[in-house]
Amino acid sequence: MQDNTEKFTGLGEVYRRYRPGYPAALFDCLKTFPGVGPDTVAAEIGSGTGIFARLLLEQGIRRLYAVEPNADMRKQAERELGGMPGFVSVVGAAERTTLAAGSVDAVFAVQAFHWFDPVQFREECRRILRSGGPVILIWNSRIETDPLMAECREICRKHCPDFTGFSGHSSRSGKEAVSEFFAGKFESREFPNPLWMDRETFLGRNLSSSYAPRPDAPQYRPFVEELGALFDRYAENGQLRWNNATRCYSGRL
Repeated sequence: MQDNTEKFTGLGEVYRRYRPGYPAALFDCLKTFPGVGPDTVAAEIGSGTGIFARLLLEQGIRRLYAVEPNADMRKQAERELGGMPGFVSVVGAAERTTLAAGSVDAVFAVQAFHWFDPVQFREECRRILRSGGPVILIWNSRIETDPLMAECREICRKHCPDFTGFSGHSSRSGKEAVSEFFAGKFESREFPNPLWMDRETFLGRNLSSSYAPRPDAPQYRPFVEELGALFDRYAENGQLRWNNATRCYSGRL
């Protein structure tokens, strides 16, 4: 079985180009969290290509340890963010961040918690957090009741052998898993984040998923062709609306 840390190897560039950002309302909300502000030293665990890290740094936090185990993803972040003040790239994993004990004010996991061992991650958060610091789990999630998403899900089931569901809706990223992680003591917020995509972006977003077939796989061409046909059915004037929400869960351990 493929190691979770290697599932995105070879996807760093497409991930960086086609994964969406996060709404301003989320960052307005984060500013109200105790321990999150201009003097914050934070860790983002599973920081990928640095999409969220860039936004956090632009909000003015003092230092961000971007902890990422996958070399391909991490190199993308280092290339994009290496010159930004406060950015520190770290080779580490959710269960073994390599950060010093009591070294951060807040821990973020963005589009990543469902890959972690939750018990080991909880203990690692307790180890690296200063007393009372929050853990904040965030996902961009499809609105799965949308007909477009239902059709997209069926295409993924047909052509992606590793597909088990969209992130943000799996058993390891739903509210029950989050509640178990926080021992039932957490706050939940949701922010609309609809996305408009042209054909290239729509295809790229779907091909950036860990379960998507790679170009050398026999499923790749039919997967892309059916996604292209799906885009053509739903697009208007070359643009397709991707109904999406950003979900944020926060608590103290």
